[in-house]
Amino acid sequence: MTRRGKSPYPSFSIRLIAFSAVSLLLSACTNLGYYVHVTHGEGELLLHRRAIDKVLHDPATPPALAARLELSQRARRFASQALGLPDNRSYTYYVDLHRPFVVWNVFATPRFSVQAVPHCFPFAGCVAYRGWFSEARADADAARQRARGDDVYVGGVPAYSTLGWFADPILSSMLRWDNDELASTIFHELAHQLIYAKGDTAFNESFATFVQREGLREWRASRGLPPTDGKAQAMDEGFTRLVLDLRDRLKKLYASGEDVEAMEAGKQREIAAFRQRYAAWREAHWPGDHRYDAWVAKPINNARLLPFGLYDQWTPAFAELFRQSDRKWPAFYGRVRALAHESKAQRDETLQAMVAAVPTG
Repeated sequence: MTRRGKSPYPSFSIRLIAFSAVSLLLSACTNLGYYVHVTHGEGELLLHRRAIDKVLHDPATPPALAARLELSQRARRFASQALGLPDNRSYTYYVDLHRPFVVWNVFATPRFSVQAVPHCFPFAGCVAYRGWFSEARADADAARQRARGDDVYVGGVPAYSTLGWFADPILSSMLRWDNDELASTIFHELAHQLIYAKGDTAFNESFATFVQREGLREWRASRGLPPTDGKAQAMDEGFTRLVLDLRDRLKKLYASGEDVEAMEAGKQREIAAFRQRYAAWREAHWPGDHRYDAWVAKPINNARLLPFGLYDQWTPAFAELFRQSDRKWPAFYGRVRALAHESKAQRDETLQAMVAAVPTG
């Protein structure tokens, strides 16, 4: 969920990287039924979208909806004019979904592994989930994987990107967010359209998250608003560290060579210990703030841990790269684009050096 509890993950808004019909058609990893489903789902969005200019001039449009859509268009123009993001038809259309999420992502891992069961596509590479436009189909997919013995988790997704294959619309599910989240999501998704490294989720999401955060800072300043206080982000980051610590502990357990019974018992002990650490952390640092309690109380398995860390692993590196680029977006994008063309090993080495170069104190 977002930090306001509107999506299934606490520290960020998970955005599905949806794939075009062309990608799916060429993919040996995708069966025909899934191809038909995704093509139909994307087609439904295209069929029901309305140009936002027309929605704004429609007397039947509720004033509250018109105000949110008008703000989205100001943010859209700011994205291109001030942040150097693609100037195209994306986010100039609106779709009323009549459902809470646009897609549902299915994450799966083996029972004793924290590595995702991957899904691969020719142009986008491999990702840790498969997205469905139908909750029922997502649940059925999850049931099939669960029957094979995998740990599985299904999470609803309010926004997604087709990486520029289609003109992505503003979705009614996105309007459940506040103004900052709505604007910054547009920045995030357009950043994916600008630069994308095939098969490197941590790089892609960290880059888009940095653009989202810095873009939001500049957007608020342009409107005469003060910077955000940073409390929510700090709590998000602290909670993410707790979850990543649990994932590391489980990874060590699974590599220990114990038998199945001992492994399962150890898994449950680690999860119980995580809940205790969480309660102590919350009371010590965030007394009275219970925004993550519901997530922690629900059943935890390997698959629920997968999204954590993907969205901000390299954000300190991108912040340093932006500083070294004199905070100029064209120079920054040029350096990021060069990184995207490197091998993943070279890219990770460069990003790690950037993290080490971040000034301290």
